[in-house]
Amino acid sequence: MDFEAKIDTPELRLVGQLADEMGLECYVVGGWVRDLFLHRPSNDIDVVVVGSGIAMAEAVAKRLGKRTHLSVFKTYGTAQVKKGELELEFVGARKESYTRDSRNPIVEDGTLDDDLHRRDFTINAMAICLNKDAYGELVDLFDGIGDLEQCIIRTPLDPDITFSDDPLRMMRAIRFATQLGFNLDGETFDAIVRNRERISIITRERIADELNKIMLSRRPSEGWLLLDKTGLLPLIFPELAALKGVEVKEGRGHKDVFYHTLKVLDNVAELQQSAVSHQPSAVSHQTSERDTVLWLRWAALLHDIGKPRSKAWDPQAGWTFRNHNYIGAKMVPRIFAKMKLPLNEKMEYVRKMVDLHMRPINLIEDTVTDSAVRRLLFEAGDDIEDLMLLCDADITSRNEQKVERYHRNYRLVRQKMVELEERDRIRNFQPPVDGLEIMQLLHLEPCSTVGELKSAIKDAILDGVIPNEHEAAKAYLMQLAQARGLC
Repeated sequence: MDFEAKIDTPELRLVGQLADEMGLECYVVGGWVRDLFLHRPSNDIDVVVVGSGIAMAEAVAKRLGKRTHLSVFKTYGTAQVKKGELELEFVGARKESYTRDSRNPIVEDGTLDDDLHRRDFTINAMAICLNKDAYGELVDLFDGIGDLEQCIIRTPLDPDITFSDDPLRMMRAIRFATQLGFNLDGETFDAIVRNRERISIITRERIADELNKIMLSRRPSEGWLLLDKTGLLPLIFPELAALKGVEVKEGRGHKDVFYHTLKVLDNVAELQQSAVSHQPSAVSHQTSERDTVLWLRWAALLHDIGKPRSKAWDPQAGWTFRNHNYIGAKMVPRIFAKMKLPLNEKMEYVRKMVDLHMRPINLIEDTVTDSAVRRLLFEAGDDIEDLMLLCDADITSRNEQKVERYHRNYRLVRQKMVELEERDRIRNFQPPVDGLEIMQLLHLEPCSTVGELKSAIKDAILDGVIPNEHEAAKAYLMQLAQARGLC
């Protein structure tokens, strides 16, 4: 590869020129170098200086001039320079040592070799010189290039020491393998198995960050399978590990819910990617507003989380999982809290998806009535398309006729949704007669009767008894009031 052609940018040339003026060795390192070989876009440019990274950053920021933002983090010996879309991270070369009870290293100044030795994986331990006399030269002490070619995640040093010192690197190994479609080197895999209990010293926030990156990969199931195979899964997410296994009674077994769940997760990811390729602008707008790409994947992962608690044997029906959606929805807030995932509208979105994911399936097994579709539209609101995508992804049967029957019925449900929404404007509707108007019309003070009347109007609209119009709702209210002796 012609490194000089790839890195010959005015900004990096400037960094190298300033390094020469200051008499410092300077290298671009880590993920940016890795992604250069993989032809992946990368905006994170990390620069290692054999000397003061902060002084280097200050010099670069001064030379770049106006509209340049400099952030200095003296505690960590790092600094960041931003100008427009350019973002450079500077750090001095260092060596690290660890104590048994913490992943936070003891840091000392070091050489470039020291700095590369401390890095997590060989593919992240390559450097490219920015100094004029050796501009574009690759430093690859651990054959990171070879591991890129073989698609292997491997630690530069003894993996047992690497993972014991910083157990978060076990999660990072699995995350990189998932994101890049790589395999874990045999010794690396075995060392994760041996050191898996060390994950207990890592904060839940850092684990959640790695899990979210796994979830946003093209095939997130690969990460969860590696977490399972290495023994990390029951330590970080026992509720998901509890989905594993098949119980057989009287010759009848149920599907393995764990593998079914991962299939649904991959199906959601594939459907989302397909939607992006067909409607990039619409999906991008939706993602930026509600972050649904990530959180719908979490809903897919959790959609059957209540099955172990609801599993029962019925001699006639076989294995049943009654109300598992309701049980699972109640589990979502506790899981999010324990895993330090956000306890806000994102959690509520996942909880709602888990709660409602059986509704369209139950709907197509019965007669598709207008009333049932109205209620589904009302309860799902703006998330109805996401819910239907999740339901499509939940069809994992190997019986092609059964799969086609479900898809055909879902198309029927969708068609009826469109017709009813155009006619009745049900999605996110509020009864056209509100509580204040009810009190004024019937001369009532605030009381439970007002809420009951408002709810009755809502039900009448959802059941198709009256249209979703103010005058019809007002007339229906007066009928109810007369029947109750309120007027």
